[in-house]
Amino acid sequence: DMPNTATNAEAFVYGQALVAGMDLTREWANRPGNHATPAKLAETARQIVRQANATAHKKTFMCEILDRAKVEKLGMGAFLSVAQGTDEPLRFIVLQYQGAAARQQPIVFVGKGITFDSGGISIKPGAGMDEMKYDMCGAAAVLGAFRAVAELGLAVNLVGVIPACENMPSGRAVKPGDIVTSLSGKTIEILNTDAEGRLILCDALTYAERFEPETVIDVATLTGACVIA
Repeated sequence: DMPNTATNAEAFVYGQALVAGMDLTREWANRPGNHATPAKLAETARQIVRQANATAHKKTFMCEILDRAKVEKLGMGAFLSVAQGTDEPLRFIVLQYQGAAARQQPIVFVGKGITFDSGGISIKPGAGMDEMKYDMCGAAAVLGAFRAVAELGLAVNLVGVIPACENMPSGRAVKPGDIVTSLSGKTIEILNTDAEGRLILCDALTYAERFEPETVIDVATLTGACVIA
């Protein structure tokens, strides 16, 4: 929130940054699955960093994109299981912003990035399935937050972690009853492949531990049961 003592000029800059972040989030959330693939999300993350580092707040942003080979090497078996049914390459996106002293523990945003969720083998009903392009709204929100921070140059340390992939049915797709091993070393029996969000997020949350965060904020469109509850 803006402090009550903020000048009109400061309030304008803050509002401008907030709108820029919201606009980016809305744009990517609304894009159809073929125009908001994991690779396209990763490129948007790179663009945010390039633009931010071209401003007065130089050398404060970093972006690392992990492909399938790197994710396999890390041992993210839960994330990999969701992505194995699609031809669209997965991306594990890591954004970092250092606006405070290096010793200050960061805030970590983890954003769910299922760019299209068919449900996999446990396929969803056809009616309304087009709206499953929205299953990456958590990822879009994290990108938007970094866009706003880039405008403001806040005195915080921030990390954004986005596991991005599609959840699709195919001959390679994970099956109900399959058992996978997560990055934490825990084994998981997958009873419903449409419970994919917790699979990609658990590996992302384990990965986030390496940053020794002060706070972790998980952003996701997880399940319609939340609405019912």
